[in-house]
This record gives sequence, structure tokens and C-alpha cells, in this order.
Amino acid sequence: MPTLPPAATPANQSALDDVTLSQSGLSAPSGKPGRILLIACGALAREIMALKKGNGWDHMDLTCLPAILHNHPERITDAVRQAVASHRKDYERIFVVYADCGTGGHLQAACAEMGVEMIAGPHCYSFYEGNAAFAERDEATTFYLTDFLVRQFDAFVWKPLGLDRHPELREIYFGNYEKLVYQAQTDDPALTDHARLCAERLGLAFERRLTGFGDLETTLTDWAKHGRE
Repeated sequence: MPTLPPAATPANQSALDDVTLSQSGLSAPSGKPGRILLIACGALAREIMALKKGNGWDHMDLTCLPAILHNHPERITDAVRQAVASHRKDYERIFVVYADCGTGGHLQAACAEMGVEMIAGPHCYSFYEGNAAFAERDEATTFYLTDFLVRQFDAFVWKPLGLDRHPELREIYFGNYEKLVYQAQTDDPALTDHARLCAERLGLAFERRLTGFGDLETTLTDWAKHGRE
């Protein structure tokens, strides 16, 4: 199994920063654990914490794997396996807040084997918009960004693709795309302006969709009921 970066251990889970979430993730809180543990991608941490706080889901704890695994989907399944094994003894229920995310069905098979439920959908872009609505659109020539990926565009898109060193590669990577869709989880004008700039840098048309939390909220609401039965 691949060796993961050490888990982050912030004193307060509300003190989230994108660099830590990208490279180290987020550890489960110390002390008495809740009845439910969510194992999530670091790119979803802020949204999940907002939902936890807004709904009073104090019985649900959160731990996140490094968001940079978004760029290495072949590592996600083993990382989730490790996390489930590490925390199973401390929690009555564990849920995995990853969609397939490029694992080719391997994550779903692993979750079924371990007896843990995961969020439905091919990736976060789908469940943010709503899996049914996303499937109906069938936008093969669209490049998507979320709030997190807009903030971390250079770290997750521009630099990993080498566009900071070789901007001429843009046409190779994005020549078949027509537009960039910013799926906004929050109504933030500054983020919208930055997302529009990302589209310009990629040479793509720009569209903003205020998705909110989509099926992420629906799924977590359903899971939260288990700890209150």
C-alpha cells in the first residue's frame, strides 16, 4: 500500500486551511468520539463542517484524507481502506464521503467488502449538482471547478499539468473543452471573479452555477439519522 502523508492534527477542526487539507488532510477529533465517523476527501472538509454546524450533527465526526489524492485516484482506495481499519474500533458506523472519483469501481468494491456505505455518483462534480441532473446534462466538453478547486487552481490544475512552465501545452490538455463551469457551493463574488480568471487562463468560456451542497447535503442528512435512532 502507498504511504500517506501524516494526518493533520489541528486543535480545532473549524480552523481549516487549504494547504493542510491538500497535503495532510484532517484528523478525527481527539477525546470521546461521536457515534458516526465520516471519512472524506479534504476538498470537501469545509462543506461538511458547515453542514455539521448548521444541522447540529454533533454525533458525527470528520476525518479527511489529503485532497491532493484528487490528482492520484489510483491511491484513493487503499487510503480509504487504511482509514476505515484505523478507526473502525472507535465508531459504531463509518461512512465514506467519496464518490467513485476515478477509481474505476475499486472504491465501491472495497466499501462493499468492508461493509461501509459511500456517497453515490461518479465524482464530486456530479453529486454537487445532483447526480440525476448532472447525468441529464451529459457535458463531455466541460471542465468543472468547485469552491475548493477555484481556490487551489494553481496547485491542483495549473502546476501539475506543467502549464506554469509550458503554457503551450494548454491546447493539448484543453483543446477539446468548450467551457469551464464553476459549481459554486457558496455565493462569493471574489471566488466567482477568480473562477472567471481560471476560465480565461484555460481559454474557455465561463459559466457559474450556484449548486450549494447538492446530493452531499441530502446524503449526510440521511446518514445523520443513524446516530439518533
